[in-house]
Amino acid sequence: MKVEPLIVVKDVPASSAFYQSILLCESGHGGNEYEMLILDGNLILQLHARDVHDHPGMYEKDTAVGNGVLLWFRTGEFESAVKRVIEFSPEIVVEPHINPNAQQKEIWFKDLDGYMLVISSHIGDAK
Repeated sequence: MKVEPLIVVKDVPASSAFYQSILLCESGHGGNEYEMLILDGNLILQLHARDVHDHPGMYEKDTAVGNGVLLWFRTGEFESAVKRVIEFSPEIVVEPHINPNAQQKEIWFKDLDGYMLVISSHIGDAK
């Protein structure tokens, strides 16, 4: 099984550029309504415009986007990822730190739409 999350965004091209800059992924589709973000040949994230199609449960106008959702990305190159986050993120929520439970490095930040993102090293890397 593979997980291929889809999030609803205000501006697909802007969000695509944001994620490509931070995650070093590439466009697999492109366009104003929908995007597939690819890393190492794998689909890691889908972006969908808010009001272009009526998909059940995709977007409820009275609910804040990202509420209750954390998108978590692991990398073996944490320090270089942190530099990109600092350069491109509109809001860093938790500065780079070591999670004492997982013994991994983490940085928590928000994307252009307010979704919470975490980039972390691998579990146990900070021992």
